[in-house]
Amino acid sequence: MTHYPVNIEVQPLVEAFFDEATNTISYIVKDPSSDACAIVDSVMDIDYAAGRISFGHADAMIARVQELGARLEWIIETHVHADHLSAAPYIQQKLGGKIGIGAKILVVQETFGKIFNEGTEFQRDGSQFDALFDDGDTYQIGNMQAFAMYTPGHTPACMVHVVGNAAFVGDTLFMPDGGSARADFPGGDAGMLYDSIQKVLALPDETRLFMCHDYGPNGRDIQWETTVGEEKQHNIHVGNGKTKEEFVKFRTERDAQLDMPKLILPSLQVNMRAGEIPTDKDGRPMLKVPVNGL
Repeated sequence: MTHYPVNIEVQPLVEAFFDEATNTISYIVKDPSSDACAIVDSVMDIDYAAGRISFGHADAMIARVQELGARLEWIIETHVHADHLSAAPYIQQKLGGKIGIGAKILVVQETFGKIFNEGTEFQRDGSQFDALFDDGDTYQIGNMQAFAMYTPGHTPACMVHVVGNAAFVGDTLFMPDGGSARADFPGGDAGMLYDSIQKVLALPDETRLFMCHDYGPNGRDIQWETTVGEEKQHNIHVGNGKTKEEFVKFRTERDAQLDMPKLILPSLQVNMRAGEIPTDKDGRPMLKVPVNGL
């Protein structure tokens, strides 16, 4: 079993940026003892019907980093998102920093490279990213040590990133009244997802958990922060001692009823390239729609 270097004495400053169009929450994570920061799960805006992209959400984060006088060291993707497009290259161009994702991105690139019929020019070795993290790998944000925890199930490449007393859980968990993410995408697995959630819930109870998505179930206001202790007690899918068998049965039945995310086709093509938009043979930005491919 991997030993994770947990240190809840470190308390990063966390600012959230909610994207209403995709219900995504992106984060600036700043070291209180230096000028260093990271951005987690950024968003590039897209009008899919019109085929237009823009950067209002990313520009707001860039402006805040500049306002703080901060230095961007990392642009972290918790996984290859299927419901929003990453703005990582745009932010990197403006602020610098390294783009990092889980090493299992190679599995995702191989899977979706076939679905989108990508040619040999599409590298399936993760080289579009600056860093590929394995389970337990550490990296620095100023004086703070962060580590990556491998949490497959939603996708094969999901990782939770832990910085001191804060964990950025991607789509592994939702708020307690939201439960958990689906596990029916290619390479997903409900049993693996349950096991991954247990790894997260093994962190200290006071660990702050930051969601990648929230949909305001039952009409409540959007929320994105909870704790390990709260999730263990109250999460409607895995909390209060729910068994793996109960979870897999529920998750499998629930996933069979869900529609595909509206932006899954552009999201996967862009995000498996670290946020770059693919081009056609003439070098023009171009997205594909594989018919009956998913």
